[in-house]
Amino acid sequence: MPFRFVHTADIHLDSPLKSLALRDVEIAEIVGNATRQALERTIDLCLEEDVDALLIAGDLFDGDQRSVKTAIFLSTQMRRLTKEGIRVFIIRGNHDAESGIARHLSLPDGVHVFTGHGGVVEIDDRDVAIHGVSFARPELPESLLPKYRQPLPDCNNIGLLHTSLAGAEGHDVYAPCSLADLTAQGFDYWALGHVHKRQIYAETPCTVVMPGMPQGRDIGESGPKSVTLVTIADDGSISLDERMTGVAQFERLSLDLTGQDEWSDVLRAIERALEEGRGDAVSDHLIARIDVIGQTHLASRLRRDADVLLGEARQAAAAVGRTSVEKLSVDVRPPVVTVPTTGHDPLTELRTLMTTDVLTSNGHRAAARAAIEELQRQLPPELRSAFGDSDTELDRTIARLIRQGGEDVLARFDAGERPT
Repeated sequence: MPFRFVHTADIHLDSPLKSLALRDVEIAEIVGNATRQALERTIDLCLEEDVDALLIAGDLFDGDQRSVKTAIFLSTQMRRLTKEGIRVFIIRGNHDAESGIARHLSLPDGVHVFTGHGGVVEIDDRDVAIHGVSFARPELPESLLPKYRQPLPDCNNIGLLHTSLAGAEGHDVYAPCSLADLTAQGFDYWALGHVHKRQIYAETPCTVVMPGMPQGRDIGESGPKSVTLVTIADDGSISLDERMTGVAQFERLSLDLTGQDEWSDVLRAIERALEEGRGDAVSDHLIARIDVIGQTHLASRLRRDADVLLGEARQAAAAVGRTSVEKLSVDVRPPVVTVPTTGHDPLTELRTLMTTDVLTSNGHRAAARAAIEELQRQLPPELRSAFGDSDTELDRTIARLIRQGGEDVLARFDAGERPT
């Protein structure tokens, strides 16, 4: 008889909203309850598909949460499964290791949480062995693979592991290992967690899957979110089926306004972009960040009145339906013009001076870099990579901010205002 299970990770149940943009009441209400709804959808899927087990590969919780309501909600959802004979296997990830809930939660029979020492659970009537090792502490720079037991003979061996593998963009190094290390372990399926984007790393000689998270929480976790339904057939072959669970889908929409020189044209372009984004989204609600780029004679007005444009965009989103605009960034420039030899326009002369002499000077860039590095030192560790994880990325960020800042100053002058 086939063995079927749902593989998920990084639920971050009841994760607090950290993005300032999510202080918008409507968006905060949608996102604030989305992790619970995604878990409920995962449980619904398990019941509808009548699977044998649910595997959660770490970060069920988020940091130092201690909410009794979160604990009660989780216990209720787990009982929905166990009363139908569906078993649950959980490992703790780096965020769970910080959580007061994870250490003291009372879960029903049928839910197995692996310890930091590791272990294996045999499901005798199905010839399946499930291995797992939990994080015992939040930071774990060494591999956990030495703690896993050897695969049991005559069984389909499944390993749960919370790991950053050889490293992933935007993720610190946790329980590192290579794909070759996993393959050499001899398991049939590796149920991974930690990286929030879904990835199938290998299908032979063993299947290695990072399911991603079932619900994104901000624009840094954009795209459709899902869990993975896995079937191990009687002959040992493994099939994967991605199932969508996200309630709210974050997406960046890039809008090039080159050639759009009327405010009404800009608004129509925004509405079209939102309609297309809503059409492409698979989740119930689309939360968009609009990046306005390009060259337009409206550049100064768009920069000056970015708040007005955001309000217009949010009205357009409401008209589209099931769509919200989380933020709108304006990075537009006026069209390039040839400066006449006589009768120079003062604003054009100032732009030329700024772009050719001031903004490109080594001294200006050095001052900007020093300011950003000082800001990085004052930020919490998880936010310091916002400007880039390498010198090259930091230099690109500095160049972009210098250019945008210069255009913002010029926009104020162009509008007859004094920059503040």
